[in-house]
Amino acid sequence: MTRVLITGGCGFVGHHLVEHLIQATDWDLVVLDSLTYAGRVDRVTSMKGYDPDRVNLIWHDLRAEIHSHLDDRIGDVRAVLHLAAESHVDRSITDPAPFVRNNVDVTLNMLQWARTRELSHFVQVSTDEVYGPAAEGQRHVEWDPVIPSNPYSASKAAQEALSISYWRTFGVPVVLTNFMNMIGERQDIEKFVPKVVRAVLRDEVVPLHARPAEDGWDPSSRHWLHARNYADSLRWMLTDTVPAAYPDADRPDRWHVAGEELGVLELARRIAKAAGRELRYDFVDYHGSRPGHDHRYALDPSKIHAAGWKPPIGLDESLERTVKWMIDHPEWLK
Repeated sequence: MTRVLITGGCGFVGHHLVEHLIQATDWDLVVLDSLTYAGRVDRVTSMKGYDPDRVNLIWHDLRAEIHSHLDDRIGDVRAVLHLAAESHVDRSITDPAPFVRNNVDVTLNMLQWARTRELSHFVQVSTDEVYGPAAEGQRHVEWDPVIPSNPYSASKAAQEALSISYWRTFGVPVVLTNFMNMIGERQDIEKFVPKVVRAVLRDEVVPLHARPAEDGWDPSSRHWLHARNYADSLRWMLTDTVPAAYPDADRPDRWHVAGEELGVLELARRIAKAAGRELRYDFVDYHGSRPGHDHRYALDPSKIHAAGWKPPIGLDESLERTVKWMIDHPEWLK
């Protein structure tokens, strides 16, 4: 593996992936990004170890096909890590049509390009949300029924379906991977952890999604994983797996990557503790405030753990590092 293409590499998860691969491998990287509201070049150029000789940054509106001139700039790559997608649930609810079209188009165009290349892997990055909510005590395993609850998760399910069809019809070496809620440095302020950090630093009340219960409120629950941990799982997929191929297999490989489960109240308490501040909060009934919100998501990561990969850094250490970094870099909390 000498040269890898990453779509969405200027986004939150994408830039952590670029940083990790630069530090953990000797690969050269091509970063293809539309630079929409979620993409920032300074995420990449300010990272530790950034080397313009190893990271080729290319702007391209991924809703458009990859033309021959752009293909020449991309050059010979051996694998694709396809992260590019809009990911904010509230945006998908406020204005669903362009949101869904964007996520479908960026994946369709990448698959069209990939079918003409000799690749070892085409990793389609997806989300736990495609499965819909998980009941208490349940963790979704690979290939559970896909039942998305909102336009965002439906658009990610559409990306998966397109990828599977190109795997079977055209032989694209697709690998699907589903992850859960990410934390880390340089995250958009619209996401939960930076929102809570900013609120506790300002002594503001933190709104927490919950549902009414007989004894008060039942906070929403998620699994939380630092983006560098997820980046390492993607590195592992490229180095330690050979994608399944049709007709030897009836479906592509799929890997679930999950962190540790915490309710939003407990996570907010740990954030406040790491910041050395008091937590002030109110519960918000998400049934009225956020249609399509699922109370609990949960993935079962047993398959990837049994195959040899586990998160290098635990949640508590990851969270403390992240909160400290945000306090030291308040410009990312504006």
